[in-house]
Formats: sequence, structure tokens, C-alpha cells
Amino acid sequence: MKPIRRHRTFVKNYRSRVGNNPKQVKQFEKRLGLFINGVRDTPLNDHVLIGSMKGLHAFSVSGDLRVVYRETEEFYEFLDIGSHNQVY
Repeated sequence: MKPIRRHRTFVKNYRSRVGNNPKQVKQFEKRLGLFINGVRDTPLNDHVLIGSMKGLHAFSVSGDLRVVYRETEEFYEFLDIGSHNQVY
């Protein structure tokens, strides 16, 4: 498994959008565990983005909470987290 890096935008948005909601924090930790273990299908629904975000990926944390990330040869970089409207 490649290491995961967190972009400063991700860190900032995690604190403001997720960090103050214990239920979402717990859900993120569960989904992060799945991601680390290589799960990409249900329930993460990992997918490649198109348009202006071409080359990036996203996965679902909960109903409307998404993580946008990019993959390099060396690592995964989490770029943003938030609702569909916030990250796209």
C-alpha cells in the first residue's frame, strides 16, 4: 500500500467540515481503513473524475461526503473532503 499524504486544503476542510461531527469522523475512519486495505468498489464507490478534475479520483465516505484524491507512483494525496457541491 502506498502512503497517504494529506494536502493542506484537505486538512483545513476536514477540520471545518468533518472534525466537529463525531459521527462523520467515525465514518471517515472506517472508510479510510477500507481504502488502505485496497477496497475500491462498494461501499467506497471509488471513481475517476472527468472534466476540469480529469486525472483525479473520488470516493464516498457517507451519503454526500466525498474525498477527492490523486494517485502518483509513490503515494496517494488526499486533496479535499466535503459534500458533492463543496468538492466538485
